[in-house]
Amino acid sequence: KKPEVSESMVKADIKPKSMHHAKIWSDDVENLYRFQQAGYRDEVEYKQVKQVDEVDCWPETGFVKKLQRRDNTFYYYNRQRECEDKDVCKVKVYVY
Repeated sequence: KKPEVSESMVKADIKPKSMHHAKIWSDDVENLYRFQQAGYRDEVEYKQVKQVDEVDCWPETGFVKKLQRRDNTFYYYNRQRECEDKDVCKVKVYVY
């Protein structure tokens, strides 16, 4: 289950207070990896920039299914894990 991003966080243009790198893979790290591949910090920034309420996710896993980059091209993701162990430490985790 992914963490909820409140509507007030999106509308208030809230910025993170701190950042650290992920150490182990989790569902949250997987989704952050997908947002960061598409050029966004996280779900909050994606929703702020693209002015959307929902992110398209796979119902079976809860992983992000599709993201629109800033240049309006799309990234499509698989149902399964895509963030390999060697990439986990590259994922930035933001704290609000």
